[in-house]
Amino acid sequence: MKDLTIPAARPVNPRFSSGPCAKIPHYNLDLLADAPLGRSHRAAVGKAKLAEAIDLTREVLGVPADYRIGIVPGSDTGAVEMAMWSLLGARPVEMLAWESFGEGWVTDAVKQLKLDATVRKADYGKIVDFAQVDFDKDVVFTWNGTTSGVRVPNGDAIPANRAGLTICDATSAAFAMDLPFDKLDVVTFSWQKVLGGEGAHGMLILSPRAVERLETHTPAWPLPKIFRMTKGGKLIEGIFKGETINTPSMLAVEDYLVALKWAQSLGGVKALIARADANAAAVRNFIADKDWIADLAEDPATGSNTSVCLRFTDPVIKDGAAFAKAVAKRLEKEGVALDAGAYRDAPAGLRIWCGSTVETSDVAALMPWIEWAYRAELAAQE
Repeated sequence: MKDLTIPAARPVNPRFSSGPCAKIPHYNLDLLADAPLGRSHRAAVGKAKLAEAIDLTREVLGVPADYRIGIVPGSDTGAVEMAMWSLLGARPVEMLAWESFGEGWVTDAVKQLKLDATVRKADYGKIVDFAQVDFDKDVVFTWNGTTSGVRVPNGDAIPANRAGLTICDATSAAFAMDLPFDKLDVVTFSWQKVLGGEGAHGMLILSPRAVERLETHTPAWPLPKIFRMTKGGKLIEGIFKGETINTPSMLAVEDYLVALKWAQSLGGVKALIARADANAAAVRNFIADKDWIADLAEDPATGSNTSVCLRFTDPVIKDGAAFAKAVAKRLEKEGVALDAGAYRDAPAGLRIWCGSTVETSDVAALMPWIEWAYRAELAAQE
């Protein structure tokens, strides 16, 4: 231990959690001074803020003009559940999963909605073969496996003339990856991921095809009030103009607006993608010549640029899970990486959030510390 050299540089911001994620650079609470606290979200000022959040989301992400965008309860989970419970059942279904959150949607479809779904799964580090998927069925999948570090590389395998709907959980992809909206009928995400917003609220984006399904399909199961998006067979348009189903936090809304305006000032989604790409590259460039650590993603083409998952490969490590936890603990104790351990259901290792609010200089500063913590833990085992 005495021979280990402490790295000279430290990350300025050690927050590498994969959710809630790092706030935008130079964030401070004074930025929220314009939040209409103590006012009704149904008052003119509240409606204006919510409508602005929807409009800026459309502008920054490049969402088509004929797609609806709604602010919904329950974070990304609420948005996905609203889509599944409201839209599924009209056609056969395929459920795709290659990590824990995708597995959760499989469970909901098969055990809760009791759909006779075709289920396609891949192990952590791999992805389902999209060429085998029948897109004449409704297809539910995550774009980025937040807990596996594996993402859909592009939308090429999704046909433009599909008969089914594509329902995409994009919660750690939106604002950091190129989402082909023409191939996606439902897109969901939460504020607390790539833009580092606060929790509790989700975003639900619907294509015209998804709206048509909502207005022509009545599910075989009862819908809770917070899931209902139609009335009398017509879409409740107010939901997609800022008239939220339940009471939103205007403080969280203001926080989201601050993040959106920061993204807008950079140049929008392309600039955000470039930041995340640079962050992920800093990790992968560092591990490229190391024989003791590797990317959990087996195919570089599917490696995430936000939730980069790493595994320790040194054969002398006796207990992989205990070792990885000990390394993460050392990093946290040193104050250089907070919440950087792998997700509880994922293979043992580290998970470094590289989303757009993270500075590449901080990622680069962290990497020598990971090697230091690895060697320190090896020495402690001897």
